Amino acid sequence: MKKFLLITTCLLTAIVINAQSLEEIVKNYSAANKLDQLSGKQTIKITASMSMMGMDMPMEMWMKKPNKIKTVTNMGGQEMIQVFDGEKGYAVNPMAGSMDPVEMTADQVKEIQRNNVFHNYLDSYLKEGKLTLEGEDNVNGKPAYKIKAALEGGTTVYLFIDKSAYLLLKTTTEISQGGMAMTVEAIPSDYTDNNGVFLPMKTTTMVSGMEIITTFNKVEVDIPIDDSVFKIK
Repeated sequence: MKKFLLITTCLLTAIVINAQSLEEIVKNYSAANKLDQLSGKQTIKITASMSMMGMDMPMEMWMKKPNKIKTVTNMGGQEMIQVFDGEKGYAVNPMAGSMDPVEMTADQVKEIQRNNVFHNYLDSYLKEGKLTLEGEDNVNGKPAYKIKAALEGGTTVYLFIDKSAYLLLKTTTEISQGGMAMTVEAIPSDYTDNNGVFLPMKTTTMVSGMEIITTFNKVEVDIPIDDSVFKIK
């Protein structure tokens, strides 16, 4: 009986230590990325470009508190649009053969919100019980915490956070597309403070052997952005 109680106590202690460690990592991550400074900000506009297979595609992103977001990617003169107006999300994908906006699913809205700088998604995942600490790993010579996020639709994301700087070094996302399992690896870099908004100005993404480089060229903070920007229909 005493042995059973000892084992139970050790297991409970391990669970508590793990939970406390995870909470501390997320707290330090939030501080390192200056997410607390965003409380005084209202709008963000990012002008960017995406390079893929020899093509350069201009991008623009608009964000407005608390949750409005819009992204426009120009692909060969055609605009791919994703927007959430605070209530509903819509997408326009001319590559699918139509310029008509299509309402997003709830999971698609959550996906686009992961790009919203105002949203501390890691803290939200922690509060929702979606995170587990999977130990440690090494990313390009840097020791990193390995955190697993179990998301909607069966998507699993592994986040690698620098043990000393608490910046995100890499994410790997396991997804299923067309019945095929795929792994998407993203490496953010060139972290820069843009008037209180701390962002990686470059992200290199690898998917199915293809490299995609996204570069933030300009970050504008607290500029006037009318709500009509987030209307698509």
